[in-house]
Amino acid sequence: MKVRDAMTEEVLTFTPERSLRDAARFMAEHNVGAVVVMDPEQPGPGIITERDVVRSLGKGEDPDTEHVSAHLTSNAAFADCDWDLEEAAEAMARGGFRHLVVVDHGELAGIISMRDIMRVWRPSARMVK
Repeated sequence: MKVRDAMTEEVLTFTPERSLRDAARFMAEHNVGAVVVMDPEQPGPGIITERDVVRSLGKGEDPDTEHVSAHLTSNAAFADCDWDLEEAAEAMARGGFRHLVVVDHGELAGIISMRDIMRVWRPSARMVK
C-alpha cells in the first residue's frame, strides 16, 4: 500500500504570523493534530503540531503573543505519494514525529499521520508469525 492510499488530501494550512492560540483553536475545530504552515519567505512548507503548542505552554509562554513562526518545524520532512507505507512509518520513527507532509512531483499533495497509517496498513502474511 502506498502513501497516497492513506494520506489526507485536504490539507489544512495556516499562516506563520498567527498566534499559537489561533493554531490550537484551528486544530481543535478541525479535529487534527497538525497543520501545514505556508510562509512565502520560506522555500517549502513547515508544520505545527499539537506537541509544538504543548511545549510552548509548558515553558510558560503566552499563546496569545507567541507566533506560529517561532514554533513550527520548518524544513519539514516530506513523504512522496509513491512511497510504501512502511517507508513513511520508518521516516516518522527515525525523525521522532507523527506527521509527514506529502508531495507529488514537488507539489504539496497531502499530509499523513501515524494514525492514517495504522488505519489502513495490514501487515503482509509473511510478517505475521
